[in-house]
Amino acid sequence: MNLRSKAKSRAAPVRRIFLRPALTAEQTLALRALMVIALLGLVLAAFWFDRDALRDGYDGQVSFVDLLYFTMVTVTTVGYGDIVPVGDTARLIDAFVVTPVRLLVWFIFLGTAYQFVVQRIIEDFRMKRLQAELSGHVILCGYGHAGQVAAAELIDKGTPPGQMVVIDPIQARVEEASELGMVGVCGDATQESLLRDLQCHKASSAVLCLPRDDTALLCLLTLRFMAKDLKIIALVREEENVKLVRRSGAHLVVAPSRVSGQLVADAVHGRFLAPFLLDLISTRGRFKLIELEADEHWVGKKMNGCGARLIVGLERNGRTIGFWDNPDEVIVEGDLLLVIERNPSAGEN
Repeated sequence: MNLRSKAKSRAAPVRRIFLRPALTAEQTLALRALMVIALLGLVLAAFWFDRDALRDGYDGQVSFVDLLYFTMVTVTTVGYGDIVPVGDTARLIDAFVVTPVRLLVWFIFLGTAYQFVVQRIIEDFRMKRLQAELSGHVILCGYGHAGQVAAAELIDKGTPPGQMVVIDPIQARVEEASELGMVGVCGDATQESLLRDLQCHKASSAVLCLPRDDTALLCLLTLRFMAKDLKIIALVREEENVKLVRRSGAHLVVAPSRVSGQLVADAVHGRFLAPFLLDLISTRGRFKLIELEADEHWVGKKMNGCGARLIVGLERNGRTIGFWDNPDEVIVEGDLLLVIERNPSAGEN
């Protein structure tokens, strides 16, 4: 079973919170108003060319003002009956031109009401319900290739898809994330209001996989301003920006060019090192590198005496003790262990 199938099998219901329109609200309203005017003009023109087949019960004369009045009351289905079609052509026009136009106009009115009133109420309700559920979640800013790989690895490492919020300005990417059970948000990850709506101060971490370093830096500064203790991991494209992003508050800065370059160099000068490292950092490799809190199963054991598990190092009171420093170091309660162990799910892939 591949990753997408496994993610779908345990995914939450698809949720799409924001779907950014191609036009602004003002442009949409103006376009629909023009469509209504054009449809009314079409009906008015049809009645004008066949005005001899209309009868006015008031004075027997059908003027332009009468036609304009008749067009409006006919399209809006009011129909007072003071002006009526009496010829076959006029009745055919009413059946095959006016009736479809009447339906289109009502669809435009109802669609506009839904989009700007009903849909907003529904979205506000869904956002409030989502905000009540969001806590300890992961915010993934950017769902390009790097963001998709990061999301896949997070899911493989045990993060529930429903606890991941993906922000991307491209709707197709948001829908793809939603299909995997993640919360998809179509928008700008640097917007303070959007990050506030997504409860960034309650998140466990934020991963920045944005296509531009300046955008990533702005997003980082906004998140750090709103959530001082939030763990932020940032992907940086240019090597020269690593220090700047780190000093701006990122807990970890990943430079793909540096990592890939080091792996390539290792592959050139060795045969086993680069494949082993790639295998180690992948959730689908033969081995996996994990962090564990020392519990009763670990306490009292030496770092070099844990059987099939290799303790590479441990962190104690903010100090790192490596296996190479003291392999006989005894593990105590509260230690954070860095462990290499066999991946039991490697045989499934």
